[in-house]
Amino acid sequence: MSIRIGILGYGNLGRGVECAIKHNPDLELKAVFTRRDPKTVNILTPGAAVYSVDEAEKKKDEIDVLIICGGSATDLPVQTPKYVQWFNVVDSFDTHAKIPEHFANVDAAAAASGHVGIISVGWDPGMFSLNRMYANAILTNGKDYTFWGKGVSQGHSDAIRRIDGVRDAKQYTIPVDSALAAVRAGENPDLTTREKHTRECFVVAEEGADLARIEQEIKTMPNYFADYDTTVHFISEEELKRDHSGIPHGGFVIRSGKTGWNDENSHVIEYSLKLDSNPEFTASVIVAYARAAYRMNQEGQTGCKTVFDVAPAYLSALDGAELRKHLL
Repeated sequence: MSIRIGILGYGNLGRGVECAIKHNPDLELKAVFTRRDPKTVNILTPGAAVYSVDEAEKKKDEIDVLIICGGSATDLPVQTPKYVQWFNVVDSFDTHAKIPEHFANVDAAAAASGHVGIISVGWDPGMFSLNRMYANAILTNGKDYTFWGKGVSQGHSDAIRRIDGVRDAKQYTIPVDSALAAVRAGENPDLTTREKHTRECFVVAEEGADLARIEQEIKTMPNYFADYDTTVHFISEEELKRDHSGIPHGGFVIRSGKTGWNDENSHVIEYSLKLDSNPEFTASVIVAYARAAYRMNQEGQTGCKTVFDVAPAYLSALDGAELRKHLL
């Protein structure tokens, strides 16, 4: 029997989820829920239906896992606790500073409804989080470093687009080369947030908008830009489409540490990603965790979970015997 999946929100991430489902034969897309007029949303999957978000609750018995594809700034803090009342859910909440608060809200709602809600799934938070945890557990005497980019951050771009007077925007996160080189060399530098990355924003403003105000709002935005050296470029819509249409990303998780009685041996663990499409890769991670959410709930588990709480075997379509034979 296929695991029946619903998608809430059909932007870049929602479309990526649809593509990922196609490549997982044990999953089936049943429905897409949208805030737009359903008649205007054209999906790719034959047999799947498009509904208004207002109809989601009525479909709770037809969907095993709802993948929520809203933005972290304002959508997911409301949507995930709401929809876990009726579905097992997975989201990609990526405002790191607010994850504990989001977890508590989703956990209360999921425990009350008897569902599983897996939050903050993707590559960071997500795959990078796991690699930080594994490296910490192995090299207990060491230091962590995470570098993102160069690439487009969907969450940061979305946050800019929500500023009054902004029509469209793309934001690039860029590692500082000298900092990355020092970490890879095992120098264990003490780096501030500002010393590790810069942020570059390309913004299409509405006609007549106050550009100085928009730039100031971007540069002082807490949790997104306030702690970074940020450059803002105002460009035309044509330039944005011509020069910034892709959504690449990637990054590095590095831990350097010492072993031996007198710390005589040095080690560096590095995990890296280079992504042509940030949303499509993120969607592929989310779909694997949708499988896990369903399996965990079938076993009787409830409440909010993160990637730390999900055993790796739950993610794979292969059974235990196949995993041991081919991947162990």
